[in-house]
Amino acid sequence: MPTARAVAGFTLLEVMIAVLVLALGIVGGVSMQLAALRARHQSTLLAQASWLAVGMAERMRANPEQMRLADGANLYLTLDYDVLAEPNPPPPAALCYGGDCDGAQLAAFDLYEMKALMRENLPAGRAVVCRDAGLWAGGKLRWACTGGAGAPLVIKVGWRGKNPDGTPRKDEAGEYVPGVALTLAVGAP
Repeated sequence: MPTARAVAGFTLLEVMIAVLVLALGIVGGVSMQLAALRARHQSTLLAQASWLAVGMAERMRANPEQMRLADGANLYLTLDYDVLAEPNPPPPAALCYGGDCDGAQLAAFDLYEMKALMRENLPAGRAVVCRDAGLWAGGKLRWACTGGAGAPLVIKVGWRGKNPDGTPRKDEAGEYVPGVALTLAVGAP
């Protein structure tokens, strides 16, 4: 026959252990949700960056007059745009919305459009068009371009990355690391 004490119910210690196990489960679920939100945000940024880079490559291909020029005269190779450094870029002299524009005017308009799209879709983004034979340094993407006539023409689009704690992700030199840099060879002029 059980004693009165054995049938009395749960002890305070048992209840506290059950609450602790429940709290650990809730914390684990919340951390999984945060990780999923972070991954969704990063994939959205990656999709936007891909869309912007491909769009710029198509604009460059559509302007063969500008692409045939030497590197020093090719306006596309002047793009090194940081949204935070230049939030409101000035519009070009000619807005080529279906009008007659030469190759240089079309290139200036394309660069302006790229900057406007960057401002709308990647508010902390950066875009660079350059010749670069070595995108990677020490296993990491980099913004610097090596240049050189034989180097492939690339379009790099990225954004300021963050560490899981929310602090900016920076390299050893103190510069922010690109979240992604997409390379699209658009052919040599």
